[in-house]
Amino acid sequence: MTSPADHELDATGLLCPLPVLKARKRLKSMAPGETLRILATDPAAIIDIPHFCTEQGHAFLGHETRGTATAYLIRRR
Repeated sequence: MTSPADHELDATGLLCPLPVLKARKRLKSMAPGETLRILATDPAAIIDIPHFCTEQGHAFLGHETRGTATAYLIRRR
């Protein structure tokens, strides 16, 4: 998942539900097909972000560990 993203959102240090709420807001301002990388340290994000993508119709492209954070990649529908 090292592919470049069109946008990046730093949600490190934020707890549920803030990473998902900030992702929702950022995705609304993006064009369909663009990608968003979210950096988060919230342990619940591993469940919350894929679930959010399923509910909203966005494509969840995967995740990877980056130091103390996890990077999640989403393609806007």
